[in-house]
Amino acid sequence: MSRLTARELTLAYEDRTVVHELDLAVPDGQVTVIVGPNACGKSTTLRALGRLLKPKHGAVLLDGAELAKIPTKKIAQAIGLLPQSPVAPEAITVADLVSRGRQPHQHWWQQWSDEDERAVTDAMERTDVTALAERPVDALSGGQRQRVWIAMALAQETDLLLLDEPTTYLDISHQVEVLDLVRQLNHDHARTVVMVLHDLNQAARYADHLVAMKQGRIVAEGRPQDIVTANLVREVFGLTSVVIPDPVTGSPLVIPGAPWTPVTPPTPQNTQAPASRTDVAGTGPKATAPPRDPADTSRTT
Repeated sequence: MSRLTARELTLAYEDRTVVHELDLAVPDGQVTVIVGPNACGKSTTLRALGRLLKPKHGAVLLDGAELAKIPTKKIAQAIGLLPQSPVAPEAITVADLVSRGRQPHQHWWQQWSDEDERAVTDAMERTDVTALAERPVDALSGGQRQRVWIAMALAQETDLLLLDEPTTYLDISHQVEVLDLVRQLNHDHARTVVMVLHDLNQAARYADHLVAMKQGRIVAEGRPQDIVTANLVREVFGLTSVVIPDPVTGSPLVIPGAPWTPVTPPTPQNTQAPASRTDVAGTGPKATAPPRDPADTSRTT
């Protein structure tokens, strides 16, 4: 089953088509990761799944209905979206920004509830930003800001969560924390997650369903262990590699081919012509003795 699907989806920016007649069914209750080279259409596809981009042709469906025909508030109650490089209002604090994730659940007669408070507190704790609650978002580091945005998306508490490069600006330890959090949310709350990631090995490790795109089309999709091969990596990324089992998880681990190394220039010994034979004293070419005259009986001592 799939609550969120795309049918013959074509996406464009003005006259430039980015995604071509894409069909995709997001598996319910699983983590789907979209990978591919830069400008292949993966982030554009995610924007369309969250109704941030109107299709040129085709449609995105939520529970069988076109997103374009569903009220915005109802979509916001079902789909949470963290786009690339979001911009926070000037001088807004961390707590205020995370609280905005609760807006789809509020009504004019009830602006804030205990449930809203619980959701915001839980989201901030899960993303380790509680200590930053009163600080302005624009005063934070890039990694801290990214965790705050993720907290806002979590506070929305939607069944479907779309994350566009959620590990951007994060060091390796926080990347793992965020991806582990996504897996935990999926496991504990059965949330359906769609992520765009650049790191193919992270994608293969955390995805239940992997979608590989190139030039606006899906090249392959399925379980990482079924589709990630050296041939796929070469076809999608143009990279020579070896694919082995991850020693920790057993998921595919892509090892790039040998890195570039400088060519060692020939040594002088290798570039000179072979040395000529020298005489006994080693001071010059060894002379060839002229033919001896048989009549000459003189001898040297």
